[in-house]
Amino acid sequence: MKIAIGSDHGGFELKGQIKAAVQSLDHEIKDVGCYSTESVNYPEIGRIVVGLVASGEYERGILICGTGIGMSIMANRTPGIRAALCHELYTARLSREHNDANILCMGGRVLGPAIAEEMVKIWLSTAFAGGRHACRLAMIDRPV
Repeated sequence: MKIAIGSDHGGFELKGQIKAAVQSLDHEIKDVGCYSTESVNYPEIGRIVVGLVASGEYERGILICGTGIGMSIMANRTPGIRAALCHELYTARLSREHNDANILCMGGRVLGPAIAEEMVKIWLSTAFAGGRHACRLAMIDRPV
């Protein structure tokens, strides 16, 4: 699977650990930045990942900022993107199974690397259940 990953300075360290975990699972990963702990604007990085996923060039994306909140808000403004902010294993699994999330958002300042790595492994291996959940996603995609 092709995965795009990006972070701001608050998620930079966790991004490095997540990249290694994704690569160990034999997925292709593209790191779009940032590349240091120097302050950056998270929307600029997030938009690159969102664009790669929305275009279909990459199947899924991972976005990491300090809390994950900013990245998830920014990502969900794009049609076709279903970004899920997760902090533990249960919501990581259900974000895929029930919501077909195509972007996982995490907080580098609120998650330890062990739980974050396990979340990513679960998120990447969980399939969308379809059925009643597909009907609900169709409702989300309808104009308000």
